[in-house]
Amino acid sequence: MALITVQNLALGYDSRAIVENLNFSVNMGDYLCIVGENGSGKSTLMKTLLHLQEPVSGQILTGDGLRKNEIGYLPQQTVVQKDFPASVWEIVLSGCQSRCGLRPFYTREEKRLAEENMERMSITDLRNRCYRELSGGQQQRVLLARALCATRKILLLDEPVSGLDPKVTAEMYELIAGLNAEGITVIMISHDISAALRYASHILHIGDEVFYGTRNDYLKSNAGRRFMMKQKGGAA
Repeated sequence: MALITVQNLALGYDSRAIVENLNFSVNMGDYLCIVGENGSGKSTLMKTLLHLQEPVSGQILTGDGLRKNEIGYLPQQTVVQKDFPASVWEIVLSGCQSRCGLRPFYTREEKRLAEENMERMSITDLRNRCYRELSGGQQQRVLLARALCATRKILLLDEPVSGLDPKVTAEMYELIAGLNAEGITVIMISHDISAALRYASHILHIGDEVFYGTRNDYLKSNAGRRFMMKQKGGAA
């Protein structure tokens, strides 16, 4: 059974839909990139998948043993969040909060998990550094380690390379691809169509046209061809 199944979903605000008739499923090990024009509803969809926002209509089903508190989330950072005055260790460990329930402390196992994920992201040496003193790439590694503390199954990433320089962007994409190769399912919003086509197994395009399918099918679709032409025109 799919980890997430979306059926006849309509997204929007105040009962007004901005996207309708979304139907797709995400299986274990998939790498789904969500693409589309600015304002098309990509971030709204992610918030709805996270149950942070109610859909206008339709439903989102979880399966394969996935619970709502087992989803790792890396949101777009605001200026305020980038200036957060906490240590790297405190931020990474806070990813275990969903495991705590009403318990007001972290267990030895949860602390070990935080240590492991810091090692995975190569940030152990930053353990005692203040988060706001780090570079953008280091901050994203910290947030990715935090998200991994919440899940062993699925990551939802909202523009994880936004604002990073090309070298750090390439490193972040490789990190995410490596996690996917380990078996972690990835759902990522991306404005970078070339990266989406390089790494994703599936593409969801939302906007004036809606498409869901494999990367290769997207390349052949009207939605894919038109969007890539727009992207090339914008780059020029």
